[in-house]
Amino acid sequence: MPTKEDTIEMLKKVEDPELGLDIWTLGLIYTIDIKESHLKIKMTFTSPMCPYGPMLLDMVREGGIKAGFESVEVEITFDPIWKPSDEVKMLLGIA
Repeated sequence: MPTKEDTIEMLKKVEDPELGLDIWTLGLIYTIDIKESHLKIKMTFTSPMCPYGPMLLDMVREGGIKAGFESVEVEITFDPIWKPSDEVKMLLGIA
């Protein structure tokens, strides 16, 4: 059975193509909930109109299945609105 740590490693492989950083490092993942073989993730996008949103959702779902979960549910929220951390700002060159 995959663990939370396995899930985080999977999320580190899902890259936002626009920013070139993974969704874990960007801070787009708010919660990871594992119940037996079911994975539920609450996440956000860098903006409500993120053009890569559907692709990112597919990548998270597929990654969860490949990691060994029987089902993967992804909830999108914009509460709170995403704000890059100081570390992410430095990685993006906007600090």
